[in-house]
Amino acid sequence: MKLSVSKIPEGGINLQFEKDGEWFRGLLPESGQCDFVLDRIDVACTVRRMKDAVFMEGTASTTMDMPCCRCLEPTRIPVGCSFKYTFVPPPSHPLEEWELRADDLDFAYYEEDTIDLDSVIFEQIMLQIPIKPLCADSCRGLCPHCGTNLNTASCRCEAGAFDERLAVLKKFKI
Repeated sequence: MKLSVSKIPEGGINLQFEKDGEWFRGLLPESGQCDFVLDRIDVACTVRRMKDAVFMEGTASTTMDMPCCRCLEPTRIPVGCSFKYTFVPPPSHPLEEWELRADDLDFAYYEEDTIDLDSVIFEQIMLQIPIKPLCADSCRGLCPHCGTNLNTASCRCEAGAFDERLAVLKKFKI
């Protein structure tokens, strides 16, 4: 979705729209493997313009279906975020290197009087994907020896078994 800066009224506009999981997959790099599935993405934002600067504030929410990182069972994770951006036209002469500050992360440039909302929403959803998704905080995972899901069954593997290659570390004194 493209937003024309010159068409933003003085009082601002409220936008509400939704995207589907296929839209999100289409923005991923071709070579990227994706082990999650997104449901509908709901977006609501307010856009205001002051001269050349555009201020955007909004929320995005969806649910993700992905495997639990401990037990590998499918799990549904609700994802929501709020975001704020300030868009300005690019500088007339490119700046050399400068140190990035925390407030620079909510700052972006728009080109040719157009803001690409798709890239903003894609970025916000990508930032919300959990690194280690869990079906529950109490998930016990899989047995490292036999692979049994310890949430649904127990196994007869020895709890005290350890890798013999690490036995030399028992002699280490601090």
